[in-house]
Amino acid sequence: MNILFLTLVRITDIEERGIYTDLMRTFRDNGHEVFIVCPMERRYKEKTTYTTHQGNVHILNVKTLNVQKTNLLEKGLATLSIEQQYYRAIKRHIKHVTFDLVLYSTPPITFTKIVKKIKQRDGATSYLLLKDIFPQNAVDIGLMKKDGPIYRFFRKKEQRLYAISDYIGCMSPANVEFLLKHNPLLPPNKVEVNPNSIQPVKLEFSEDEKQRTRNKYGIPLDKNTFIYGGNLGKPQGLAFLLSVMASNSNKEDRFFVVVGTGTEYPMIEAWFKRYAPKNAMLLPGLPKKEYDQLVQSCDVGLIFLDPRFTIPNYPSRLLSYLEYKMPVLMATDKNTDIGRIAEENGYGLWSLNGDLPGFNATLDKLCQDTHLVQEMGERGYRFLWNNYTVDASYNMVMKYLKRN
Repeated sequence: MNILFLTLVRITDIEERGIYTDLMRTFRDNGHEVFIVCPMERRYKEKTTYTTHQGNVHILNVKTLNVQKTNLLEKGLATLSIEQQYYRAIKRHIKHVTFDLVLYSTPPITFTKIVKKIKQRDGATSYLLLKDIFPQNAVDIGLMKKDGPIYRFFRKKEQRLYAISDYIGCMSPANVEFLLKHNPLLPPNKVEVNPNSIQPVKLEFSEDEKQRTRNKYGIPLDKNTFIYGGNLGKPQGLAFLLSVMASNSNKEDRFFVVVGTGTEYPMIEAWFKRYAPKNAMLLPGLPKKEYDQLVQSCDVGLIFLDPRFTIPNYPSRLLSYLEYKMPVLMATDKNTDIGRIAEENGYGLWSLNGDLPGFNATLDKLCQDTHLVQEMGERGYRFLWNNYTVDASYNMVMKYLKRN
């Protein structure tokens, strides 16, 4: 079968690890022809390119404005223009291909016309991987006014995308519940849980490698090390992370590593320069392989979300923590179920973002019990293999194609 995948994630190498590349490799390995359409943002100063990898994977990198990790104005313009840019590139490079499945992820919510045209032309099945509920997420964190003209414009686009989708895969049960509650015209039988997933690798990271990695970055060998890695943006509610580090600055048994890129990086960098904490460090974004090595050298993974969210986010950074047998310590809003699922299955601890005494109590608990840390890490690793693998996600999508 011919699979068309539309995404905002820049993909140049199908062998790179990630939730989308892992899934696309699974389609490839099951004998399908895969066509990936993704951005080549202007920051890379490259033209639109179309390349073929290993015969049956084709990547169409479309020149666009900067879509991610940029200011709101450019992000908005990029979101509005990307559908037309993608459609022109598809017509130029792969118009001869008849597709059986069109798979796409949010953000953005502006792929409706492409999906509609492919469905009408080819009779393709359409499947939405819902990773972001926009525009409500922008309303929640104060970037957009509820029921204002901009909100209403994007809300109509969101509703059209849901309507054109034959099936919608959500990240968690709370996402399904939210989607159906706020979109009552959606038939419940087209919405299901199809979570973030990866192709786990059974990695052997020795104590010697762990020590070498810590020495490379200047991370103490004798401290409980907590890492926050990934996007450093407004949705993460990172002011609370700074409060956590400040309140633990005199604790000698723990160390914090913050690594990544995003719009909040300058704010975090300014805090580090001002306070120069002795038990914390800030690193810029790293290549995937180096980032994975750094994560594996730490003890506990951190997840933060802005407490104002009404939508149930489910950050994909959870997966790398579970894969590396790390407990997960979370401070989020009350609406996401990521903390509840973690606590019910024994691989994580949760508190409300802003509850400093509560969060510090969970920090103390993990610092005082190394056996608990190891036990929770093992539970998370098993939970990953049982619930968050790309084979399961692939089979969920394919059952609809086999039916048609």
